[in-house]
Amino acid sequence: MVRVGTLPMRLLALSYGADIVYTEEIIDWKLLKAERHVNDILQTVDYVDKTDGCIIFRTCEREKGKVVLQLGTANAERALQVGKKVQQDVAALDINMGCPKDFSIKGGMGVALLYDLDRAKTILSTLVKNLNIPVTCKIRIMPELSETIRTATELESTGIAAIAVHGRTKIERPRHPVHTDVIREIAKAVKIPVIANGGSQEIHKRSDILKFRDDCGAASVMIARAAQWNCSVFRDEGPLPIEDVIHECLRLSVDFDNSPSNTKYCIQMILRDLQETTMGRKFLDSQTLEQICEVWNMGSYCRRKQLEYHNAGLRGRRQACPQLDSNVQDENHPAKKMKIYDNETWSDVVEHNVSFIRVNYADDKELPKSKLYLYTTKNGLKLPKYEVLQMDKLFRAIVKVGDGKYSSSFWEKSKKYAEQSAALTCLFHLGIESREKLVENGSMIG
Repeated sequence: MVRVGTLPMRLLALSYGADIVYTEEIIDWKLLKAERHVNDILQTVDYVDKTDGCIIFRTCEREKGKVVLQLGTANAERALQVGKKVQQDVAALDINMGCPKDFSIKGGMGVALLYDLDRAKTILSTLVKNLNIPVTCKIRIMPELSETIRTATELESTGIAAIAVHGRTKIERPRHPVHTDVIREIAKAVKIPVIANGGSQEIHKRSDILKFRDDCGAASVMIARAAQWNCSVFRDEGPLPIEDVIHECLRLSVDFDNSPSNTKYCIQMILRDLQETTMGRKFLDSQTLEQICEVWNMGSYCRRKQLEYHNAGLRGRRQACPQLDSNVQDENHPAKKMKIYDNETWSDVVEHNVSFIRVNYADDKELPKSKLYLYTTKNGLKLPKYEVLQMDKLFRAIVKVGDGKYSSSFWEKSKKYAEQSAALTCLFHLGIESREKLVENGSMIG
């Protein structure tokens, strides 16, 4: 599942009894522009976006030999480049030919490949011939049974190790019944293992998984939404209360420095209707990982681990720093125009590890820029003057107040946030904002 198949959720599924886990679908060009890093602090292997420091794919020893990378691609050459790049870190490579979203279809990916069978076969056969790990694919069924079987057998001829079948057509959605009979016929028609998918609406415990497998005549079952709602669905002993699942999900998210936005999304998928409860609304108001953990009384654990990682030298996500001398461009992502400051400009800039977190400011009058504006007017100073540096997708600002220039050491995802961070840095340096308050609300570590 997109945004759900990240490392914490994969490890959670394995701990509850899943045999194999899949990454979220990752588009080929994202991995092609990523750099592979061994993270000695987290004991992970990270594929990091060079432009903004985001983690495209993170894996660890605990899922070695059990994690399948699901790739979105429409090009055999790009797919092969990705395959060669990641094959040392994954158990298999799966080509997604079942995604019905417009984004995938317009790019010639996902279910579009089922209607361009020659291209689909070229991608699979290229990978099978040139990689040293198994190659699989996931498809949807076609409107006609005969066409579905023809498609499956054609794909099988490329030498793939298995085929996953979502038992709905490209226009059907989860509310429509899954066609177990069609999956059963495909399983009869091909010699490779068939992985049945699409039964989440009827799956609430492990015995339901096994029943769905038998109904489909499949070798195994791929679970998406049912595992997203309660990952302990794999347990022999039965599923756990979602509170227990959330606690373990948060612990893994903290342990592996998962992004707050992704962690929040995964918890939202578990809570579902419970987001409307008092606890759910408090959770929705949270932004940092520590704030999310605090809702479930795990804030101290999060603070302790983040401080441990910080002291060990872990570069946090707020510390993503692009290469300022980089002029690399590609046909899909040309370099943006940017303002570059020379060394003289930065030589007298005061920097602090302060980051603006919007959720901390319910009243706009308390925003750092607003407070700094009031400070300068009350003290007869010139109004703050902001300059912004942009590199790729990141921003950093300098604010000039009096004779001083101030900037956060963190790169932000927007110009507005960069200016707020610079203002907050200035307020901290002037003693208007205390270190204790900034540490407490997550704007400063340590």
